[in-house]
Amino acid sequence: MGNRTVIPFGPQHPVLPEPIHLDLVLEDEKVVEAIPRIGYIHRGLEKLVEKKDFQQYTFVAERICGICSFMHGMGYCMSIESIMDIKIPERAEFLRTIWAELSRMHSHLLWLGLLADAFGFESLFMHSWRLREQVLDIFEETTGGRVIFSVCDIGGVRKDISAETLEKINRIITGMETELKEITQVFLNDSSVKYRTKGVGVLSKQAAYDLGAVGPMAKASGISIDLRTQGYAAYSKLNFEPIIETDGDSYARTSVRIKEIFQSMDLIKQAIAIIPEGEIKVKVIGTPNGEYFTRVEQPRGEVIYYAKANGSKFLDRLRVRTPTFANVPALLETLKGCELADVPILILTIDPCISCTER
Repeated sequence: MGNRTVIPFGPQHPVLPEPIHLDLVLEDEKVVEAIPRIGYIHRGLEKLVEKKDFQQYTFVAERICGICSFMHGMGYCMSIESIMDIKIPERAEFLRTIWAELSRMHSHLLWLGLLADAFGFESLFMHSWRLREQVLDIFEETTGGRVIFSVCDIGGVRKDISAETLEKINRIITGMETELKEITQVFLNDSSVKYRTKGVGVLSKQAAYDLGAVGPMAKASGISIDLRTQGYAAYSKLNFEPIIETDGDSYARTSVRIKEIFQSMDLIKQAIAIIPEGEIKVKVIGTPNGEYFTRVEQPRGEVIYYAKANGSKFLDRLRVRTPTFANVPALLETLKGCELADVPILILTIDPCISCTER
């Protein structure tokens, strides 16, 4: 047995996109245990339901996370719509789906750039974020915002996308596809990337299931879990299958996210091809009374929204269970037995969103 030491990792670290704090118990250079500390950036967002009415809270929900902002707003709106038995227009369902898949592309491209930076591939980092900028340009043109969009609303969406703009989005995504294939081939085929990811941080299918892993963390271990297959928004009208890998290592998690970018491109094209004409919002009358659980597939995995209303304009309770929170136990499992030098890469492979986790 080597000498045991405890090394604090984070909350500030050059590789980390957000402030996660772990105490790593080491034997020489090998991690034997990882102890998480949470609460560093707690913002009390769930408490704000006492201050903001159920309509105003749509804007607060978006600010749970700057990367998944649209999906947080959509998930919250779906909860209130279910409580109030509101059926939104079909065109609004398609618009939500298009913006949701653009958000997935935005999130995965941002993560891909961060992974490239962690490996020291500065040019790949720049190229990944250059493609991400094209997605943000689409958001800016269609919603008016690049990070916070304020376009999702209870009863539908606040803005429409013209036929000309939809065709433009189709062309942009088609052009991005060729460039993305060239960039992602490095991540999938480069020998140095494989050396740092193949067989590193293995999470078995049973362990992923027992620890409640979600999103690419679970899919890379062979668990077919994707809430989009339940058919919320317009997904019931689109053809796709969950992206699954079976090795459960860092390479598999990288592969799942890369393939999901191409899947999102395909889903956007499908949605644009069959989006119907019509209204984009219905009028909301009254106040919610009841409770409901809503589940949405964010880029990092399943997110749960629990809303409890009492018939007034203020909710009794809003609870958000984010995918990073669900994936932390699985992360701690993958860290056991790894080398200290592999810790930053392993943390990145769950794509941590600590601002989501510490609401």
